[in-house]
Amino acid sequence: MASPEAVAAVVEAGGAHVPGLMRDLEERLAAVASSHGPVLGEHAGATIAAGGKRLRPLLVFVAAGPSPAGRPDALRAAVAVELVHSATLVHDDVLDAAVLRRGRPTVVATAGRAIATATGDLLFSRAFAELATGGTVEPVRILSDASSALVQGELLQREDAWKLQTTRERYLRRCDLKTARLFRAACELGALAGGGNVALLGEFGERIGLAFQLLDDVLDVSGPAERTGKHRGTDLLDGTVTLPLILARERDPELARLDLRAVRTPEQAEAVCDAIAATGALQAAREVALGMVAEAKADLPSLPEPSQQAALELVADGVVDRYS
Repeated sequence: MASPEAVAAVVEAGGAHVPGLMRDLEERLAAVASSHGPVLGEHAGATIAAGGKRLRPLLVFVAAGPSPAGRPDALRAAVAVELVHSATLVHDDVLDAAVLRRGRPTVVATAGRAIATATGDLLFSRAFAELATGGTVEPVRILSDASSALVQGELLQREDAWKLQTTRERYLRRCDLKTARLFRAACELGALAGGGNVALLGEFGERIGLAFQLLDDVLDVSGPAERTGKHRGTDLLDGTVTLPLILARERDPELARLDLRAVRTPEQAEAVCDAIAATGALQAAREVALGMVAEAKADLPSLPEPSQQAALELVADGVVDRYS
């Protein structure tokens, strides 16, 4: 989401029940983080506290709607989705040996690879333990499918590292697996809790999740660092080929001849980012994401509660506003 104000607008639009559920979410996340001793508790708690705007849990609550009967299931699902998201961040930082996450030191930087891996494992396991208390299989299946997709997406990204011949189709497939499927799961779990249309709300979530990742990749090129919490061109230094680079290479012969492994310093990455931006590829990538968001909003099913409709459309708009 673009800002705390944008998130607050979604919370307000979602209905009177959403602020209370968001408070319950934070209390439950804190309890889970502290449930396995002081060492893991410290790092799990720090990871969760730095977890951004809680967009995925918010999607669960809005998709669930205002029915009191569905609130316990929605809360369990929201906690589980956020725990999986937090776990993937910790594990990504281990794989990348990342020093900073959202401008803060990562667990792997402060405590080492073993503790960071254990922290991510704890968060993953607690997510499914949370869902299991509901006593039904379908929520576990939904989150399990999303988690499996996350792993497939990460493996695909590792396989494609440094490969400038990566196609748009393969890139979008990776983004779908690595990011969009968890958005889909959030909406599906919310719909399941509230008795809504699981398939259609899931499709909405997947589309805005895909747009979210595309715009995140645009921000990696456009920056600035004080907004993103990392230097411009971090993806380039990691060998990750994203849509802005794919589009820019189609437009600029020099970028088409780029040796990505030769980009080794932040200064070199910044220079490549400038070259990508000069081709107009950032705007082109943004337009692809805007089209996905427009389609998601257009195909959003008619919901029984106007507050749900308004809040989901605000979420979609907020994904786009991240770039503005």
